Amino acid sequence: MIRFGPSGNSKIFYDEGNKASIQAPAWLKSKGLSAYEYSFGRGYNMTKETAIKLGEEAKKNDITISAHAPFYINFANPSDEMAEKSFMYVLTGLKFLDWFNGEHLVVHLATQGKMQRFEALELTKKRLINTVERLKGLELNLDNKYICPETMGKFSQIGSAEEIIEFCTLDPMLIPTFDFGHLNCLSAGSFKNKDAYKKVFDLSFEKLGEFKTKHCHIHFSKIQYSDKGEIRHLNFDDELFGPDFQPLAEVLLEYNLEPTIICESADFMAEDAIKMLNIYENAKKH
Repeated sequence: MIRFGPSGNSKIFYDEGNKASIQAPAWLKSKGLSAYEYSFGRGYNMTKETAIKLGEEAKKNDITISAHAPFYINFANPSDEMAEKSFMYVLTGLKFLDWFNGEHLVVHLATQGKMQRFEALELTKKRLINTVERLKGLELNLDNKYICPETMGKFSQIGSAEEIIEFCTLDPMLIPTFDFGHLNCLSAGSFKNKDAYKKVFDLSFEKLGEFKTKHCHIHFSKIQYSDKGEIRHLNFDDELFGPDFQPLAEVLLEYNLEPTIICESADFMAEDAIKMLNIYENAKKH
């Protein structure tokens, strides 16, 4: 089934008297949402005990939890020592995912740096293959666990739709995170109609097949951008920047997709996730 939820906690979550993320699953269920992403973007700042409790709360309230690995990951870093740190960030993220009873670990793969694009892509590919092979050699619970490389919003980052789809051909464990706010930044605001979304999913179906496309992970928010790409996340009240969710909702129904859709709006991620859910439900009626 398709699921909607926020990344992190909205301002309203705290305004309504909640204090900690452990309360998020019950609160989200009360709002009609069914997904939640916990971001470790700035590092792993949670104990195992808290993670297990959060996972239990999620299971009790039928909330699917995904985790976002730290932003420091860069598989195109020339340094093997730094690449090893990136591997450890992924490994730790999968442990948290297990404690959360979750399936998707979202990862920013790499930055181009001073390399040529093809060099950065080749190094990222090599390191990603190595990471997956090493993980499978460890005593981890990897059942229904997926590393989900994310499409990025800046031209200096590795992560166009084509690049991410290509990386996800490397192993069954790799499923894409399509961040349509990011892709809208890279394409100077082209995600205004169904065709723009179909182009991404059509390529995914062609290269990755039905399962990975149907059950992809999606990030969605309006994002301000410049000629260099992403600047900052906005919320749905913004009328200048896109993308628009309505055509995506229609494509999800037309293609019979069942992703988890995480809203990353600034401060209003739960409210905007509810708006997306309502748009989707209304689209079903037409």
